Amino acid sequence: MRTLDIGGDKDLPYFPIDEANPFLGWRGIRVTLDHPEVLMVQLRAMLRASQGLDNLQVLLPMVTNVSEVDDALRLLERAISELGEEGVSVARPRVGVMIEVPATLYQLEALARRVDFFSVGSNDLTQYLLAVDRNNPRVAELYDACHPAVLSALSRLAVESRELGVPASVCGELAGDPAGALLLMGMGFEALSMNAPSLPKVRAAVRRVSLEAAQQLVEDTLLLDCPWRCVVIWTTAWESGNWVTCCRRRIELTRRSRAVIHGVRESRLSPARCPVGRSAARRCRNDRCCAIRARWWLACRSRCR
Repeated sequence: MRTLDIGGDKDLPYFPIDEANPFLGWRGIRVTLDHPEVLMVQLRAMLRASQGLDNLQVLLPMVTNVSEVDDALRLLERAISELGEEGVSVARPRVGVMIEVPATLYQLEALARRVDFFSVGSNDLTQYLLAVDRNNPRVAELYDACHPAVLSALSRLAVESRELGVPASVCGELAGDPAGALLLMGMGFEALSMNAPSLPKVRAAVRRVSLEAAQQLVEDTLLLDCPWRCVVIWTTAWESGNWVTCCRRRIELTRRSRAVIHGVRESRLSPARCPVGRSAARRCRNDRCCAIRARWWLACRSRCR
């Protein structure tokens, strides 16, 4: 269970927060540490609800400093102690932190000594790494979870968390995209959090692709050191038992990436067979629909028709 995570794009009508830049302001754990009485009520309620189950996991959002985790852990111990004095015996829950502020990427070792798991918030981590407000239409085009910097950060995090012996999961839009899920699987993340409608297509993609092929996908993708416009935008669908991949915008590959990918095939997509609907099919027909024919796409049996 996540502690109160308000601010930014998460508003509460009865707890208004008026700031010029809410994404960089008072939000997440910053709010609850300034109002420990609110956090204590939450922690006590969580602990009471877990009595006899012993399966509670507490997640701390928007962590920037190790000291914030220390303060939250002290409040947790206090809540456990108070409940014990009231005759309510509860086990100490597992505690984790959200990895969504870039500063935490450089404090993983210190955090690992204090918490039991990491949960990567890919949406916020992406916007903070790229300095892009994803809700601002003027710069929304720059927001891309497949940006080389974001993928590199996620890959390093997966490696370091394994070395530290701390399990890491990923939530956000990237985890709910089939190609993104394959990337995360290849990086070594074993748990993904997504909304219910994304589950069938992600599950189907993961079942059809081996771990070795996903690892090759990561290796090839991380070699694309060009900006976001050089990254493929995937839209996947299930049609007649085959995976169909349609790129919604053209791929601009550098010479280096062309050498890595071993070739690019361009073809026109028939509107009748477009898996993303008639309007998207018309766009595919008017623009050239590109598909990378690399080893990892062959393993996925993806092709552009």
